[in-house]
Amino acid sequence: MGVHDHTQEDDRTRGAGHDHGAGHDHGAGHDHDHAGHSHGVSADADRRWLAIALGLIGAFMAVEVAVGIIAQSLALISDAAHMLTDAVSIVLALVAMRLAARPARGGFTFGLKRAEILSAQANGLTLLLLALWLAYEAVRRLIDPPPVAGGLVLVTALAGIVVNVAAAWCISRANRSSLAVEGAYQHILNDLFAFIGTAVAGLIVLTTGFVQADAIATLVVVALMVKAGYGLVRESGRIFLEAAPAHLDPDAVGDRLVGLRPVTEVHDLHIWTITSGQAALSAHVLVEPAGDCHAVRRELERLLAQEYGITHTTLQVDHVQEALLTVGRRGEDAVDPHCADAHGPVHRHGPHEH
Repeated sequence: MGVHDHTQEDDRTRGAGHDHGAGHDHGAGHDHDHAGHSHGVSADADRRWLAIALGLIGAFMAVEVAVGIIAQSLALISDAAHMLTDAVSIVLALVAMRLAARPARGGFTFGLKRAEILSAQANGLTLLLLALWLAYEAVRRLIDPPPVAGGLVLVTALAGIVVNVAAAWCISRANRSSLAVEGAYQHILNDLFAFIGTAVAGLIVLTTGFVQADAIATLVVVALMVKAGYGLVRESGRIFLEAAPAHLDPDAVGDRLVGLRPVTEVHDLHIWTITSGQAALSAHVLVEPAGDCHAVRRELERLLAQEYGITHTTLQVDHVQEALLTVGRRGEDAVDPHCADAHGPVHRHGPHEH
C-alpha cells in the first residue's frame, strides 16, 4: 500500500498529475523535518543590522545629492542613484523577511517565500533603468563637459567610502542566505568601488582640470550597475521560470538516482527553487517488482540530502510492470499507465537519451 497525500498535493501545486491505478504498491515521500532546511529569508534574520545600514545609506544619500548638484558632478549624482537602489533593496529585503516568515496557508502552499525574489527582480530592473539614464548623461557630458568642483567631489567620495564600508559591515552581520539581502550586500560593495572611482576622478579634476574624468567615473558606475542589475534579474528569473539551481544538473541527478538498485527507471524529474537556498525535487521512480518501495524512497531521500543538499523532496515510487521489464519502451511507443504524459527525459540503466 502507498501513501498518496503528499504526492497528490504536490501534483496539484505544480500542475502535473499522475493516474494511480488501484492495486499498485507505491509510496510518496515528503520530508517533514524542516530543521535542516535552508529557507532563504528566515524569521531570525537580523533586521536590526539592515535597519542600521539603511539609516547610514539614506542619510548620506541625501547629503550626496545636495553636494553633487552644488559641485555639478554627475559621478556623485550617479553614486547617489546607486545608493537609492541600495536603500530600496534593503527596504524590500526587510519587507520580504516579514512576508516570508508567515506560515503557509490557503492557496499559498509555500507561504510567501518568493517575496524576496520579487524584491530582487524589482531591484535589478531599477538598476538597469537607472544605468541607461546615467550612461546617456555621461556621454552627453563627455561631449560637452560642465565645470566640476573637484575638491567637493573628492571629499564627498572619501566620506562615501567610509559610509559604504560601515553599511557593508552591518549587512554582513545579517542573514545573507536571502537573495534580497545578498543582493543588497553586493550592491553596497559595488557602491564602495564606485566611490573609489569617484574619488580618483575628483582628484584628477582637482589636480589637472580634466573635467571629463567625472563623466568617465560615471560610466564606471554604470558598468557596475549593469553587472549587478543583470545578475539579479537573471537569478530571480531562473527561480520564477522554475529552472534547476545553477549548480545542479538534472540529468546527472536522474542518472545518479537510477543507479541505485532496485530502481529501474526515473522520469518526470523536476528540480526547482522555491526561494533562494531552498531547492525542491519531485520525481516518478519505478523499482523492480521484488523491490521495497518504501525502503527505496528513504534511501533516495538520504542520497539527495547528503550528495545534493536537497531535503524538500516528493517521490512517487511504484513497482514497474512486468510488461515493461520484458518488452521495454522505445521513445514514445509505449505508455506508462502511471504517468502517460511524463515531462523531460527518462533515466534508465545504460546509455540513454537526455
